[in-house]
Amino acid sequence: MSHPSQIRSAISRSWLLLVTLAACGGEVADGAPLSGESTVLPEGAEAVSFLGEVLYPPEQSEAVRAIYLERYAEAEDALVAAPEDVEALIWMGRRTAYLGQYRAAIDIFSHAIDLHPDDARIYRHRGHRYLTLREPDLAIADFERAVELTEGKLDQVEPDGLPNAMNTPTSTLQFNIWYHLALGHYVQGRLEQALAAQKACLEVSEHPDSVVATSYWLYMTLVQLGREEEAAEVLDGINEDMKIIESIAYLDLLLLFKGEHTLEDLLGPSGDAATLQSTTTSYGLGVWHLVNGRAGEAHALWEKMMTSRNQWPAFAFVAAEGELSRSAVR
Repeated sequence: MSHPSQIRSAISRSWLLLVTLAACGGEVADGAPLSGESTVLPEGAEAVSFLGEVLYPPEQSEAVRAIYLERYAEAEDALVAAPEDVEALIWMGRRTAYLGQYRAAIDIFSHAIDLHPDDARIYRHRGHRYLTLREPDLAIADFERAVELTEGKLDQVEPDGLPNAMNTPTSTLQFNIWYHLALGHYVQGRLEQALAAQKACLEVSEHPDSVVATSYWLYMTLVQLGREEEAAEVLDGINEDMKIIESIAYLDLLLLFKGEHTLEDLLGPSGDAATLQSTTTSYGLGVWHLVNGRAGEAHALWEKMMTSRNQWPAFAFVAAEGELSRSAVR
Protein backbone atom coordinates (compact mmCIF):
# COMPACT_ATOMS: atom_id res chain seq x y z
CA MET A 1 0.00 0.00 0.00
CA SER A 2 1.39 3.39 -1.02
CA HIS A 3 1.69 5.96 1.74
CA PRO A 4 0.51 9.53 0.87
CA SER A 5 4.09 10.79 1.23
CA GLN A 6 5.21 8.21 -1.35
CA ILE A 7 2.52 9.43 -3.73
CA ARG A 8 3.65 13.03 -3.27
CA SER A 9 7.26 11.99 -3.85
CA ALA A 10 6.38 10.15 -7.06
CA ILE A 11 4.39 13.10 -8.35
CA SER A 12 7.18 15.51 -7.45
CA ARG A 13 9.63 13.39 -9.44
CA SER A 14 7.26 13.29 -12.39
CA TRP A 15 6.72 17.03 -12.30
CA LEU A 16 10.48 17.55 -12.22
CA LEU A 17 10.76 15.21 -15.21
CA LEU A 18 8.07 17.18 -17.03
CA VAL A 19 9.87 20.48 -16.49
CA THR A 20 13.19 18.96 -17.58
CA LEU A 21 11.66 17.60 -20.78
CA ALA A 22 9.92 20.90 -21.49
CA ALA A 23 13.15 22.84 -21.07
CA CYS A 24 14.39 21.42 -24.35
CA GLY A 25 11.75 23.24 -26.33
CA GLY A 26 9.97 25.77 -24.18
CA GLU A 27 9.44 27.24 -20.74
CA VAL A 28 7.10 26.35 -17.96
CA ALA A 29 3.84 28.28 -18.01
CA ASP A 30 4.05 31.96 -17.14
CA GLY A 31 0.43 32.87 -17.83
CA ALA A 32 -2.01 32.54 -14.91
CA PRO A 33 -0.51 32.21 -11.42
CA LEU A 34 0.76 28.76 -10.54
CA SER A 35 -0.87 27.13 -7.57
CA GLY A 36 0.66 27.97 -4.24
CA GLU A 37 1.65 31.51 -5.20
CA SER A 38 -1.35 33.06 -3.45
CA THR A 39 -1.46 30.80 -0.39
CA VAL A 40 1.16 29.78 2.16
CA LEU A 41 0.37 26.27 3.38
CA PRO A 42 1.86 23.76 5.83
CA GLU A 43 3.85 20.95 4.24
CA GLY A 44 1.58 18.42 2.58
CA ALA A 45 -1.50 20.65 2.70
CA GLU A 46 -3.52 21.41 -0.41
CA ALA A 47 -5.85 24.27 0.53
CA VAL A 48 -7.50 26.40 3.19
CA SER A 49 -11.26 26.09 3.42
CA PHE A 50 -13.66 29.05 3.35
CA LEU A 51 -13.86 28.52 7.12
CA GLY A 52 -10.10 28.78 7.61
CA GLU A 53 -9.40 25.06 8.03
CA VAL A 54 -6.26 23.57 6.47
CA LEU A 55 -7.13 20.80 4.03
CA TYR A 56 -4.92 17.81 3.27
CA PRO A 57 -5.28 15.24 0.46
CA PRO A 58 -8.31 13.05 1.20
CA GLU A 59 -7.70 9.46 2.20
CA GLN A 60 -8.47 6.78 -0.37
CA SER A 61 -9.17 3.10 0.06
CA GLU A 62 -6.38 0.74 -0.89
CA ALA A 63 -8.38 -0.58 -3.85
CA VAL A 64 -9.17 2.87 -5.24
CA ARG A 65 -5.64 4.15 -4.72
CA ALA A 66 -4.20 1.10 -6.50
CA ILE A 67 -6.33 1.84 -9.57
CA TYR A 68 -5.43 5.53 -9.55
CA LEU A 69 -1.72 4.76 -9.18
CA GLU A 70 -1.84 2.31 -12.07
CA ARG A 71 -3.55 4.88 -14.31
CA TYR A 72 -1.12 7.54 -13.10
CA ALA A 73 1.82 5.38 -14.18
CA GLU A 74 0.23 4.98 -17.61
CA ALA A 75 -0.18 8.76 -17.91
CA GLU A 76 3.42 9.27 -16.85
CA ASP A 77 4.67 6.85 -19.51
CA ALA A 78 2.60 8.59 -22.17
CA LEU A 79 3.98 11.97 -21.18
CA VAL A 80 7.58 10.76 -21.23
CA ALA A 81 6.96 9.45 -24.75
CA ALA A 82 5.41 12.72 -25.93
CA PRO A 83 6.12 15.56 -23.45
CA GLU A 84 4.34 18.24 -25.48
CA ASP A 85 1.30 16.21 -26.52
CA VAL A 86 -1.85 17.90 -25.29
CA GLU A 87 -3.68 14.64 -24.55
CA ALA A 88 -0.74 13.36 -22.53
CA LEU A 89 -0.53 16.61 -20.58
CA ILE A 90 -4.25 16.69 -19.82
CA TRP A 91 -4.28 13.11 -18.58
CA MET A 92 -1.15 13.68 -16.51
CA GLY A 93 -2.91 16.58 -14.81
CA ARG A 94 -6.13 14.64 -14.33
CA ARG A 95 -4.41 11.54 -12.94
CA THR A 96 -2.37 13.70 -10.57
CA ALA A 97 -5.54 15.35 -9.27
CA TYR A 98 -7.26 12.01 -8.74
CA LEU A 99 -4.50 11.18 -6.25
CA GLY A 100 -5.41 14.29 -4.26
CA GLN A 101 -2.42 16.32 -5.46
CA TYR A 102 -4.46 19.23 -6.77
CA ARG A 103 -1.75 21.89 -6.69
CA ALA A 104 0.65 19.70 -8.65
CA ALA A 105 -2.17 19.11 -11.15
CA ILE A 106 -2.71 22.85 -11.57
CA ASP A 107 1.00 23.32 -12.26
CA ILE A 108 0.80 20.66 -14.97
CA PHE A 109 -2.26 22.27 -16.54
CA SER A 110 -0.54 25.67 -16.42
CA HIS A 111 2.43 24.22 -18.28
CA ALA A 112 0.02 22.68 -20.80
CA ILE A 113 -1.61 26.07 -21.37
CA ASP A 114 1.79 27.56 -22.14
CA LEU A 115 2.22 24.96 -24.87
CA HIS A 116 -1.41 24.91 -26.06
CA PRO A 117 -2.98 28.28 -25.14
CA ASP A 118 -6.06 27.81 -27.32
CA ASP A 119 -7.21 24.40 -26.05
CA ALA A 120 -10.35 24.93 -23.98
CA ARG A 121 -10.04 21.55 -22.31
CA ILE A 122 -7.00 22.59 -20.33
CA TYR A 123 -8.70 25.69 -18.92
CA ARG A 124 -11.74 23.58 -18.03
CA HIS A 125 -9.63 21.11 -16.03
CA ARG A 126 -7.42 23.72 -14.38
CA GLY A 127 -10.50 25.72 -13.43
CA HIS A 128 -12.02 22.64 -11.85
CA ARG A 129 -8.99 22.23 -9.60
CA TYR A 130 -8.85 25.91 -8.70
CA LEU A 131 -12.43 25.45 -7.56
CA THR A 132 -11.43 22.38 -5.53
CA LEU A 133 -8.76 24.47 -3.82
CA ARG A 134 -11.20 27.27 -2.88
CA GLU A 135 -9.81 29.73 -5.43
CA PRO A 136 -13.09 30.40 -7.26
CA ASP A 137 -12.08 33.65 -8.95
CA LEU A 138 -9.13 31.95 -10.65
CA ALA A 139 -11.50 29.13 -11.60
CA ILE A 140 -14.03 31.53 -13.09
CA ALA A 141 -11.34 33.23 -15.18
CA ASP A 142 -10.37 29.85 -16.63
CA PHE A 143 -13.96 28.84 -17.36
CA GLU A 144 -14.71 32.17 -19.02
CA ARG A 145 -11.67 31.70 -21.24
CA ALA A 146 -12.90 28.21 -22.09
CA VAL A 147 -16.30 29.65 -23.03
CA GLU A 148 -14.57 32.02 -25.45
CA LEU A 149 -12.57 29.20 -27.01
CA THR A 150 -15.60 26.95 -27.55
CA GLU A 151 -18.05 29.58 -28.79
CA GLY A 152 -19.59 28.52 -32.08
CA LYS A 153 -17.87 25.14 -32.06
CA LEU A 154 -19.38 21.66 -31.94
CA ASP A 155 -19.47 20.11 -28.48
CA GLN A 156 -17.53 16.93 -27.70
CA VAL A 157 -18.01 14.08 -25.26
CA GLU A 158 -15.59 14.24 -22.34
CA PRO A 159 -14.09 10.89 -21.29
CA ASP A 160 -14.43 9.90 -17.64
CA GLY A 161 -11.41 9.46 -15.42
CA LEU A 162 -12.82 6.14 -14.31
CA PRO A 163 -15.67 4.68 -16.41
CA ASN A 164 -19.03 4.41 -14.64
CA ALA A 165 -20.98 1.19 -14.21
CA MET A 166 -22.44 1.49 -17.70
CA ASN A 167 -19.11 2.53 -19.29
CA THR A 168 -20.99 5.52 -20.71
CA PRO A 169 -19.66 9.10 -20.43
CA THR A 170 -22.47 11.37 -19.28
CA SER A 171 -20.99 14.81 -19.91
CA THR A 172 -19.45 16.96 -22.61
CA LEU A 173 -16.78 19.62 -22.68
CA GLN A 174 -19.19 22.55 -22.97
CA PHE A 175 -21.45 21.09 -20.29
CA ASN A 176 -18.51 20.87 -17.89
CA ILE A 177 -17.35 24.39 -18.67
CA TRP A 178 -20.75 25.95 -17.93
CA TYR A 179 -21.46 23.61 -15.01
CA HIS A 180 -18.26 24.47 -13.20
CA LEU A 181 -18.51 28.17 -14.08
CA ALA A 182 -21.93 28.22 -12.43
CA LEU A 183 -20.50 26.49 -9.36
CA GLY A 184 -17.69 29.04 -9.16
CA HIS A 185 -20.29 31.75 -8.72
CA TYR A 186 -22.70 29.69 -6.62
CA VAL A 187 -20.25 28.74 -3.87
CA GLN A 188 -19.57 32.44 -3.35
CA GLY A 189 -23.26 33.30 -3.14
CA ARG A 190 -23.28 35.10 -6.50
CA LEU A 191 -26.63 33.65 -7.42
CA GLU A 192 -27.54 35.86 -10.39
CA GLN A 193 -24.25 35.06 -12.11
CA ALA A 194 -24.67 31.38 -11.25
CA LEU A 195 -28.17 31.43 -12.71
CA ALA A 196 -26.98 32.77 -16.07
CA ALA A 197 -24.34 30.03 -16.34
CA GLN A 198 -26.79 27.32 -15.24
CA LYS A 199 -29.26 28.29 -17.94
CA ALA A 200 -26.48 28.10 -20.54
CA CYS A 201 -25.46 24.75 -19.08
CA LEU A 202 -28.98 23.36 -19.40
CA GLU A 203 -28.88 24.12 -23.12
CA VAL A 204 -25.92 21.76 -23.56
CA SER A 205 -27.13 19.11 -21.08
CA GLU A 206 -28.03 16.10 -23.19
CA HIS A 207 -27.57 12.97 -21.09
CA PRO A 208 -30.19 12.46 -18.32
CA ASP A 209 -27.42 12.64 -15.71
CA SER A 210 -26.37 16.04 -17.04
CA VAL A 211 -29.96 17.28 -17.14
CA VAL A 212 -30.56 16.20 -13.54
CA ALA A 213 -27.29 17.67 -12.24
CA THR A 214 -27.88 21.02 -13.94
CA SER A 215 -31.54 21.09 -12.92
CA TYR A 216 -30.60 20.50 -9.28
CA TRP A 217 -28.29 23.49 -9.01
CA LEU A 218 -30.64 25.61 -11.11
CA TYR A 219 -33.53 24.80 -8.79
CA MET A 220 -31.42 25.55 -5.71
CA THR A 221 -30.44 28.91 -7.15
CA LEU A 222 -33.97 29.92 -8.14
CA VAL A 223 -35.54 29.07 -4.77
CA GLN A 224 -32.85 31.02 -2.94
CA LEU A 225 -33.57 33.98 -5.22
CA GLY A 226 -37.26 33.69 -4.34
CA ARG A 227 -38.27 32.81 -7.92
CA GLU A 228 -40.62 30.02 -6.90
CA GLU A 229 -42.60 29.74 -10.15
CA GLU A 230 -39.48 29.36 -12.25
CA ALA A 231 -38.12 26.83 -9.78
CA ALA A 232 -41.33 24.78 -10.06
CA GLU A 233 -40.96 24.76 -13.84
CA VAL A 234 -37.53 23.17 -13.49
CA LEU A 235 -39.16 20.21 -11.75
CA ASP A 236 -41.75 19.61 -14.48
CA GLY A 237 -39.49 17.38 -16.56
CA ILE A 238 -38.03 15.46 -13.61
CA ASN A 239 -39.36 11.98 -12.83
CA GLU A 240 -38.14 8.79 -11.21
CA ASP A 241 -38.14 6.93 -14.53
CA MET A 242 -35.17 8.92 -15.82
CA LYS A 243 -32.27 6.66 -16.78
CA ILE A 244 -29.72 7.96 -14.28
CA ILE A 245 -26.27 6.39 -13.96
CA GLU A 246 -24.40 8.65 -11.54
CA SER A 247 -26.55 11.59 -10.42
CA ILE A 248 -28.81 9.58 -8.11
CA ALA A 249 -28.54 11.97 -5.17
CA TYR A 250 -29.50 14.92 -7.39
CA LEU A 251 -32.53 13.05 -8.72
CA ASP A 252 -33.63 12.04 -5.21
CA LEU A 253 -33.38 15.63 -4.01
CA LEU A 254 -35.32 16.98 -6.99
CA LEU A 255 -38.06 14.43 -6.31
CA LEU A 256 -38.11 15.57 -2.67
CA PHE A 257 -38.50 19.17 -3.81
CA LYS A 258 -41.25 18.00 -6.14
CA GLY A 259 -43.09 16.28 -3.27
CA GLU A 260 -42.62 12.76 -4.65
CA HIS A 261 -40.03 11.70 -2.05
CA THR A 262 -40.08 12.17 1.70
CA LEU A 263 -37.25 13.20 3.99
CA GLU A 264 -37.10 9.61 5.27
CA ASP A 265 -36.51 8.36 1.73
CA LEU A 266 -33.27 10.33 1.56
CA LEU A 267 -31.80 9.77 5.01
CA GLY A 268 -29.45 6.83 5.30
CA PRO A 269 -28.78 4.88 8.52
CA SER A 270 -27.22 7.07 11.19
CA GLY A 271 -23.57 6.38 11.76
CA ASP A 272 -22.79 5.50 8.16
CA ALA A 273 -19.53 6.96 6.84
CA ALA A 274 -19.96 10.01 4.65
CA THR A 275 -19.85 9.41 0.91
CA LEU A 276 -20.10 11.68 -2.12
CA GLN A 277 -23.79 10.83 -2.39
CA SER A 278 -24.53 11.45 1.29
CA THR A 279 -22.56 14.72 1.22
CA THR A 280 -24.56 15.88 -1.79
CA THR A 281 -27.79 14.91 -0.07
CA SER A 282 -26.90 16.67 3.19
CA TYR A 283 -26.17 19.96 1.47
CA GLY A 284 -29.39 19.80 -0.57
CA LEU A 285 -31.46 19.00 2.51
CA GLY A 286 -29.86 21.96 4.24
CA VAL A 287 -31.02 24.33 1.52
CA TRP A 288 -34.46 22.68 1.61
CA HIS A 289 -34.66 23.43 5.35
CA LEU A 290 -33.34 26.96 4.82
CA VAL A 291 -35.87 28.03 2.18
CA ASN A 292 -38.66 26.54 4.30
CA GLY A 293 -37.75 28.72 7.28
CA ARG A 294 -35.69 26.18 9.22
CA ALA A 295 -32.31 27.90 9.28
CA GLY A 296 -31.29 26.09 12.46
CA GLU A 297 -31.77 22.67 10.89
CA ALA A 298 -29.93 23.80 7.77
CA HIS A 299 -26.89 25.03 9.64
CA ALA A 300 -26.86 21.92 11.86
CA LEU A 301 -26.67 19.72 8.77
CA TRP A 302 -23.90 21.79 7.22
CA GLU A 303 -21.93 21.88 10.47
CA LYS A 304 -22.19 18.09 10.68
CA MET A 305 -20.91 17.85 7.09
CA MET A 306 -17.75 19.69 8.14
CA THR A 307 -16.81 16.79 10.44
CA SER A 308 -16.52 14.45 7.42
CA ARG A 309 -13.30 16.06 6.27
CA ASN A 310 -12.48 13.35 3.75
CA GLN A 311 -15.27 14.70 1.53
CA TRP A 312 -13.85 18.22 1.31
CA PRO A 313 -13.22 18.12 -2.49
CA ALA A 314 -16.95 17.49 -3.15
CA PHE A 315 -18.82 20.47 -4.59
CA ALA A 316 -21.60 20.07 -2.04
CA PHE A 317 -18.99 20.33 0.72
CA VAL A 318 -17.55 23.47 -0.87
CA ALA A 319 -21.06 24.96 -1.15
CA ALA A 320 -21.82 24.18 2.51
CA GLU A 321 -18.56 25.87 3.54
CA GLY A 322 -19.64 28.91 1.58
CA GLU A 323 -23.02 29.00 3.28
CA LEU A 324 -21.49 28.74 6.75
CA SER A 325 -18.77 31.31 6.08
CA ARG A 326 -21.29 33.86 4.78
CA SER A 327 -23.64 33.33 7.71
CA ALA A 328 -20.73 33.83 10.14
CA VAL A 329 -20.03 37.36 8.87
CA ARG A 330 -23.62 38.60 8.79
